[in-house]
Amino acid sequence: MNTLKFFSALLLLGLLSCTEKVIEADLLIVNGLVYDGSDTIPKSTSIAIKNDTIVFVGTKDVDLFKAKKTIDAKDLIVAPGFIDPHTHADRELKDPDLSHNLPFLLQGVTTVVVGNDGDSFFPSSEYRQQYEAHGIGTNALMLVGHGTLRKQVMGTSNREASKDEILKMQALIHKEMEAGAFGMSTGLFYSPGSYATTEEVIALAKTVAEHNGMYDTHLRDESSYTVGLIAAITEAIEIGRQAKLPIHISHIKCLGVDVWHQSDSIIQLIESARKEGIQVTANQYPYDASATGLKAAVVPRWAESGGKDSLFIRYDDKMVRASILEETKKNIFRRGGPEKLLIVKTEDSLYVGKTLLEISKIMGRSPEETVFELLKKSYVRVASFNMNPEDIHNFMQQPWVVTGSDGNTGHPRKYGSFPRKYDTYVRKDSIIDLATFINGSTSKTAELLGIEKRGKLLPGYYADLIIFNPETFQDQADYTDAFQFSKGLIFSIINGKLAVSDGKFTGALNGKVLHKKSTNSLN
Repeated sequence: MNTLKFFSALLLLGLLSCTEKVIEADLLIVNGLVYDGSDTIPKSTSIAIKNDTIVFVGTKDVDLFKAKKTIDAKDLIVAPGFIDPHTHADRELKDPDLSHNLPFLLQGVTTVVVGNDGDSFFPSSEYRQQYEAHGIGTNALMLVGHGTLRKQVMGTSNREASKDEILKMQALIHKEMEAGAFGMSTGLFYSPGSYATTEEVIALAKTVAEHNGMYDTHLRDESSYTVGLIAAITEAIEIGRQAKLPIHISHIKCLGVDVWHQSDSIIQLIESARKEGIQVTANQYPYDASATGLKAAVVPRWAESGGKDSLFIRYDDKMVRASILEETKKNIFRRGGPEKLLIVKTEDSLYVGKTLLEISKIMGRSPEETVFELLKKSYVRVASFNMNPEDIHNFMQQPWVVTGSDGNTGHPRKYGSFPRKYDTYVRKDSIIDLATFINGSTSKTAELLGIEKRGKLLPGYYADLIIFNPETFQDQADYTDAFQFSKGLIFSIINGKLAVSDGKFTGALNGKVLHKKSTNSLN
């Protein structure tokens, strides 16, 4: 009898195994080396996708799948799509001809954050509707810019906000958060954000905290312009302490020889705050040169109060001009000197690719006078070579630092940040390992931003994932030609659909505008 039961059980198990349910999928990925976004050891697993969702991750016989398309990822790496926490891609997303977002997409980025540095499109609901109407190539989530709201309420004046003005800004933030923003960004280095007191920022951050949002900041000082780098870090931490919300420091760096080698002190400050329970994180781009507007880089803030017209009224006043030029000269030195400031964008193509020193010789003027001659004609962007490798490596190795691009026109980071970090700092220099790079470009970023069900390759998560060739994945853009797409990305899948196939853009606009409440589109 026992023998009969034993063989009956075996027969039943055999029948069950023969009738194992077939998994239907739109896409099936097999034979790849899979980094799921959280583990440190890759696995050789299959991934099945149905509609916009991952429905299976594991090992099963290929015959148990019924897939419309199968991707053989042999010798390739499969990872969650990269999430870029600091971009200026909103300038392209609003343009139907550029909304494919290819500079980011071909880096392996599947989600971009916009509205950084205190500068956001307002009101965000109008732009969300535009993005959804014409389609976007990557997912996008929005921050509300403190500087933008300050302009709405106060203009560009250099003064403290009154209680009534703070209440008005809080009301605007409330509306923007209700409309789906993930948090507030500040550009405390830039006008008009630089005119705000810490108390003003704390008051507005408390409104963000009521909506469970986060605070992203371009620090008040990344060098020795005003309060100094250490004091600016301390201010950011204090905002998190008082407002009780997560603090994210954008493009963390030690900018300029005055503050080189301060990374150890900064890390200690942040570690201490984290032990206290303050959620402090940062992003970093993998370059030794920053990029910003020439005016923001070297012109004193007090001189530009009120905007460009006010700046040149002061500059044309002989009594004031000497002070402006003297402070501009000091700021040029702080940036490493005129030979370290490379013009990457201006209306006069003659000057693009030349340093401020070279242009000053062409004009026959001092470097500081040349600044204002250039600014009279147009907006000017510069790449500023001002960072030390020791600090770059030190920040990159911290578990609370994730990858970001600060992608903007004229700097190669817009086209190459993520592949460059892999090729230079993982593959060549071994500053971090591959799992650290992937996790710090995916799940950790999703967590700090508060994005649900993205950043990991798990069943039930949205199907945002990439497949790249570990031998060829690298940046192509540099400071002489910042507009070259990266190479080595073989497939990109966004919301379950192919955006890149066999290394080429499919033309499909698969991105969604993510909403804080649902982390999905508003539809």
